[in-house]
Order: sequence, then C-alpha cells, then structure tokens
Amino acid sequence: MALVKSSRSKKSTVLKIALFATGFSGIVAEYILSTLASYFIGNAILQFTLIVSIMLFSMGLGSRLSRSFDKNIIFYFVVSELVLSFLVCFSAIISYIIFGVTNNAWIVIYLLSIAIGLLIGVEIPFATRINNEYEELRFNISNILEKDYYGSLVGGLFFAFVGLPYLGLTYTPFVLGLINFGVSFWLFYTLRHQVNNKLQKVLYASYMGIGIIILSGLFFAKPLVLFGEQSKYKDKIVFSEQTKYQKIVITSWQEWHSLYINGNQQLSTFDEYLYHEPMVHSVLGMTPIKKNVLVLGGGDGCLVRELLKYPEIEQITLVDLDKKMIELGTSNSIFTTLNNNALNNSKVTTVAADAFNYMDRSEELYDVILVDLPDPNNVDLNKLYTKEFYNICYDKLQDYGSFITQSGSPYYATKAFYCVNKTLEAASFYTLPLHNQVLTLGEWGWIIGRKQPIHENALSQIDLENLELKWLNKEALNGLRSFGKPLVDTTGIEVNTIFTPKLYLYYKEGNWDLY
Repeated sequence: MALVKSSRSKKSTVLKIALFATGFSGIVAEYILSTLASYFIGNAILQFTLIVSIMLFSMGLGSRLSRSFDKNIIFYFVVSELVLSFLVCFSAIISYIIFGVTNNAWIVIYLLSIAIGLLIGVEIPFATRINNEYEELRFNISNILEKDYYGSLVGGLFFAFVGLPYLGLTYTPFVLGLINFGVSFWLFYTLRHQVNNKLQKVLYASYMGIGIIILSGLFFAKPLVLFGEQSKYKDKIVFSEQTKYQKIVITSWQEWHSLYINGNQQLSTFDEYLYHEPMVHSVLGMTPIKKNVLVLGGGDGCLVRELLKYPEIEQITLVDLDKKMIELGTSNSIFTTLNNNALNNSKVTTVAADAFNYMDRSEELYDVILVDLPDPNNVDLNKLYTKEFYNICYDKLQDYGSFITQSGSPYYATKAFYCVNKTLEAASFYTLPLHNQVLTLGEWGWIIGRKQPIHENALSQIDLENLELKWLNKEALNGLRSFGKPLVDTTGIEVNTIFTPKLYLYYKEGNWDLY
C-alpha cells in the first residue's frame, strides 16, 4: 500500500514540475515575442499589452478546447508539451526570418502568441484531469494552478535578470524550450505505462526527431537570426546586440558606419557632424559660463567630443540609460575613433541611469543641459519630453544657463516638433527652435531653452573662430533658425504631459513615409 502511495505521489510531483516548466517557458516566450514586436513594430507598451492579453485570451480558448479530448489524455498532454517546446525554441528564429522576407512579421508574432497561449490553456485542464487520480479535488486544482503560476513568476525573473541581458533573444528561447523538453520527457517516461504501446512508439520517435531539430536550431540560431536581420539593412551588419533596453545594430558601408537603435538610424559616421556641431555650439555659444555640463543620452560620445573643444568646461556628466551604449562609446574602436576617445577624458563622468530619475534625484545645478534622446515614438520615451521633465530641467539649470533638446524633424513630424516647443514654453523656458539638413537623416531639429529672453541676434553673436569644426561656420549658424511656414496647422497643438501624453501621438501622425 505504501509503495502504491509513493508511486502515486511521484507521478503527481513530476506532473506538477511539468506544469511549473510550462509556466516558466510559456511566459518567457510571450515576453520574447513582446520584445520582438517592440523591435519590429515599435511602441513597446502597446506590444506588451496586446501580446500578453492575446496570450491570456488564447489560454481561455485552449481550456475550452480541452473538453474535446476524452481519451488518451496523457498522450495529448505530452504532445502539447512537445509542440510547446518546439515553438518556444524557435519563436525568435521564426520571427527574425519572417522579418527578413516580409513587412508582415507582426502577423507571425501574434499567431505564435496565440499558439503558445492555446497550448498552455490546453495543458492545465489536461494536467488537472491526470492528477485527479493522485490527489483529491481540493488539493488537485490548487496545486496544478499554483505550480503554473509559480513557474510564470520564476520565468519572468529569469527573463528580466538573466535571459535578456546575458543570453539575448537568440539563445534564451532555446534554454527555455530545452528545459520544457527535458521535463516533458521525464513526465512521459514516468507515465509511459499509462499510454498504449503504439502511442509510446510515436512519442519516442517524436522526442528523437524534435530533439534533433532543436539541437540543430541551436547550432544554426545565430546565422539564421543574422540572415533575417541583415535582410532589413542595406549595409552589412558588423555589430548586433539586444540589450535589456533596446536593440543596437551597427552597419558598415565602405569606411563609414551607421548606428541603429530598435531599427531607427541614430547617426552615420559619414555626416554626424551636421547634427552634433549645430546642437553643441549653438547652445554653448550663448551661455556665458560653461563649467559644469550635463548630457542626457548621447552614449556614442559625439556631443562630448564637441564639448571638449571648450577648455573652460571643467566637468561633463553623461547619463545614458543603456550601459552597453556607454560601453560602445568608451571602448568600441568605431566610436572611440569617431569621438576622439572623448568619453575616457578625465573631465567626463558616465552614468548608466534613466534620465528622468537621474534629473529628479540630482542636487546639482548645471550651466548647460543637452538632451539627445531617441524620438518620442512611444509612451515610455514620451515622459522625457513632458512638461514635468522640463520643469525638473528648469530647476536644475543655473539662471544664466542654457538647455537644448533634440526635437525630431520639423518637416517629417511637424506637429511633434512644435509640441516640444510649446511644452518647453509651458515649463517657463524662453525658446529658440533650430534645424539643419543632415544628409543621411533628413531635416532634423532642436529647441534651445533659457530662463532669460533669447535675443534675435543671439546666434549671430556666437564666436566660432577658435573652434576646430568640420562644417559649422557663421553663415550656417545663422541659417539654423530660418524655417518658413509650418507645413501643417499648428494652432491647436497641446502641451505634452505625463498624464495627457500628446507628443508620441503627434509623432505617429508624421509623414515618415517620406523619410
């Protein structure tokens, strides 16, 4: 009797471990798909919301679907585990390959999310029915759900702190899929005597075949992902890494390199000075004292390179969210050559932190604040262009100091550009909009903010004679403020705030197809 009870307990335990592994791998697969959707489609918050919601809905459909199976439950449970293992392992590879050959990768990502949700939804009722032979109802249901939910928690922690930062989107799915694969085989082997011989042979063959496919996929994962990714870039990829925060890609053409973040070009070594020289020397030139300078973003180091041309600057603090971007700016030969090793200068301190939180906690007053952050194309980035954020910057600026932020394109996203200007004015800044044609990016703009009124001839009074510049001169400097009429009606533009985010919506309305 004790032996029978021990056997029943062992089978129940293995079943619960399988459910734990299902929760573990299933939730991480959804996070992987959400991250990929953010990279391919954009708008991280929307993609995470949609995919997790779709997964939960699909789990409900899967639970309903499980009613259709009344025989060979163990067989179908193991089959669903096998299919889940396969889909988890290849979710990223499939998405990347589809991304490389079509613009409709989002369809595949959503379908994968539905499939994984269905499988998890089917497995939970299957496991409950199997475990009914080993535990009474009140323990059975709670134990099955408990293990699945616990697995989801551990999976989420694994993805956030181990998978994404260390294994990346290429290998994390395989680690999870193999865990699920191994546990499901253990479950099958433990319960094999409850499956007829014919179905046992089918499962043994399936495990062998899928195991070979998974191991082959693991071996070819990196080149397959690179193939899919390379198809979307016209130039050769020489660096690609998914960090905790973003996808960083560097491409090469002849002797020039381009930096992309989440698929959006940030700079080209061919003409980056057309962006960085106007941004730095316009605002520095109208600031009487410039000893302590803060740069938010700009991990490539090009802004700091320009700042170091002013010997009176004593301290430069650069804050970038992504530690990897700072690492590239300080040690990658492409960037150290481009920025003249600026980030390793003794005057420069680099900090890996969120710009909003850093500014909120900082107790320093700065002479100049330069904000060079990605475009506000989602709600998360939107907060760094809000009245609340600009209020903080205003408070951390000396009375004689100057502030400048990249503001997108006045032509590709006209409403967004003028929204930034209006929001700065709402935060008590006097503003001066600027723009310049950057060959590889198109028309791009910045807005200067000061606590004191900005004179109309402020730019013409700037002295550039003692600066070694590639492009910017007196004539070009004066041309930065020549705009003409806005291309759209801007009279109804609203102020951008955290609680009423408007900017990212204006940004989405832009004429980006022209770009």
